[in-house]
Amino acid sequence: MAHEVEEAPPAGRGVSNRTLESLEWHARFLGETPGDEVAGGRPRQVPGKCWSRVTPTPAPAPTLALWSSEMAEELNLDRGDGDVLGGGAPVVGMDPYAQRYGGHQFGNWAGQLGDGRAITLGEVNTENGFLELQLKGSGQTPYSRTADGKAVLRSSIREFLCSEAMHHLGVPTTRALSLVTTGEQVVRDVLYNGNPAPEPGAVVCRVAPSFIRFGSFQIHMSDGHHQTLRTLVDHTVRHHFPHHDVSDDDGMLAWLTEVGETTATMIAHWMRVGFVHGVMNTDNMSIHGITIDYGPYGWLEPFDVDWTPNTTDAGRRRYRYGNQPHIGAWNVARLLECMAPLMDDVGRLQSVLDHCMEFAMNAQSETWAEKLGLGVLQESDEQLVNDLLSLLGATEVDMTMFFRGLCSVEKPDIAQVSDAFYEGEAPDETAWNAWMMRWWERVDGQPDRATMRAANPKYVLRNWMAQLAIDAAEQNNDFTLAEELHELLKRPYDEQPEHEEKWFQKRPEWARHRVGCSMLSCSS
Repeated sequence: MAHEVEEAPPAGRGVSNRTLESLEWHARFLGETPGDEVAGGRPRQVPGKCWSRVTPTPAPAPTLALWSSEMAEELNLDRGDGDVLGGGAPVVGMDPYAQRYGGHQFGNWAGQLGDGRAITLGEVNTENGFLELQLKGSGQTPYSRTADGKAVLRSSIREFLCSEAMHHLGVPTTRALSLVTTGEQVVRDVLYNGNPAPEPGAVVCRVAPSFIRFGSFQIHMSDGHHQTLRTLVDHTVRHHFPHHDVSDDDGMLAWLTEVGETTATMIAHWMRVGFVHGVMNTDNMSIHGITIDYGPYGWLEPFDVDWTPNTTDAGRRRYRYGNQPHIGAWNVARLLECMAPLMDDVGRLQSVLDHCMEFAMNAQSETWAEKLGLGVLQESDEQLVNDLLSLLGATEVDMTMFFRGLCSVEKPDIAQVSDAFYEGEAPDETAWNAWMMRWWERVDGQPDRATMRAANPKYVLRNWMAQLAIDAAEQNNDFTLAEELHELLKRPYDEQPEHEEKWFQKRPEWARHRVGCSMLSCSS
């Protein structure tokens, strides 16, 4: 699971007019799956359909505030003025739509959901394959229910920065191309506690091979539209998994096994870097095994397997950090269930789930082995890891700083990583040094430091860091901090000593209980 340093992006292709109009736009999803006969309109049920055409709502005063030059280079696109990417009139070739899907939300079937505040502009054919461009926050769709389809600046900054940060951490993810402020006020109740207030609006353009989700298939099984389900499966495999043939049970099982494995791999990466998604509903699980829908996410600061940043989940903690691998398997099981109408022998689906659960367990073990520089796994390593997790959970110790510090220790002494412990939280030196000695003996005093440094980032997008950027943007229309974090997080495994004092530190006390840092909601 260690992150591999990627090669530099390719140079531009020398196109002089690299605008949205110059891109090669396609609408394969619309052309090959059943869609809504009515374009736009008020929120409604659309049974048996996969999408509805929608026109984005133009922003009153769009201003391009953040731009990913890397994502733009992959699309062969120059920086523009933000008009179209803020919801303005689509260019020739675009055929905007909102996707219909369902999902289990916090374990309960929720029926039709769909893109309530996301509108896909179309697919672009690039040198590296097709990529879908989608605006988040550009207006109401038939799936908005009682919402306005808009997004606010704070959630848009969080999505833009996190999408790009996760990519450079080596975590499979959607990408972000742009963030456009809209010049309007959007009313939101930050914690859903009866305190709505106006906030500045914004739109993020996010990019992925597709935004097809587990819930995209579930809704058709639930509605009994099995032919639509078959059509969607065929489209998905033909364009996104062309190495599979799902015309028989063997092919279906092979494809579903790959989906389960990529999902487990993605979650193992989450666990490696201390990321908590916060809302692992089946409608938020990508068929590609990439992280989508950045809302109430957070990174572990004090290590706590029971922590979740999502206040909506505060009671049950269903989506807590330590439960993410289990929930991933639960979600895969729901995907398998909805494929039953397409199988001749439904009983064979159980073998896929069994395999994926074992695969997920092995991925987690490999992740911890890499973080500790253990090399080839041994039978005793599970106890070594479990004992470490118990120690980490017994006191306030910063996960990122602890594991990064462990990469450089020269002897088995917990004092060498004392900076990771929070003030007033003195470690039990006897217990810690006993564990350190066991670890040191396990690696013969020579941990695989290269693997450790590739598995343990020095910089992650802590919520308090994002909140500082949000504060500056909201209060002063100043995106300098957001841009600084964007650049910092392009090299999360590098030392970057010039940024250590400012960004390589434990959570400040002011952020311990602040909304946006320790407390977030699905509105975040």
